[in-house]
Amino acid sequence: MKLHDLREPEGAKRPRKRRGRGIAAGQGKTAGFGTKGQNSRTGRGGKLYFEGGQLPLVRRLAYKRGFRNVNRVEYTVVNVGALELFPEGTVVGPELLLETGLVKKLDQPIKILGEGNLPHALTVQADKFSDAARAKIEAAGGAIVELG
Repeated sequence: MKLHDLREPEGAKRPRKRRGRGIAAGQGKTAGFGTKGQNSRTGRGGKLYFEGGQLPLVRRLAYKRGFRNVNRVEYTVVNVGALELFPEGTVVGPELLLETGLVKKLDQPIKILGEGNLPHALTVQADKFSDAARAKIEAAGGAIVELG
C-alpha cells in the first residue's frame, strides 16, 4: 500500500444538507426548522443565556469571588522540627527528605518552615527558607544552601 492509495472508508463522509433548495432536496420549504416560532425565524434561537424565563444557570450558581494566580508557586513544606531525626553534621537535601518520607514527591520546590526546634547542626539544602527556619538552623550551628 502506498500513500496515494489511502482513501476514507465507504460512507465515512456524508454529503452536506442543502437546506431550503426545494422539495426535491428533502429540506425544502421550512428547511427542517419546523413551522413558526422563534426557532424557525432568521437569526435563530435567541440569546445563549436565555432559558425561557427560568432563572439562568449562571445566576443560580454561587458567585465565585477573587481570582487564582496562574503564576503561583506551590511549595512542599518541611518544618525545622522534623529535621532533628537526622544525625549531627548530615547534609539534608531533597533526595534524603524523599528517602525518609518527609517529602512525598520531588515535583514541587521545597520550603523549610520554622516550626519546632533543631538541637544540633545540619547542612540543609532546599529551594526556600522562612526567616524563622533560617534563624533556627544557623543558631544550632548549621548551614543553609538555597537550591535554584
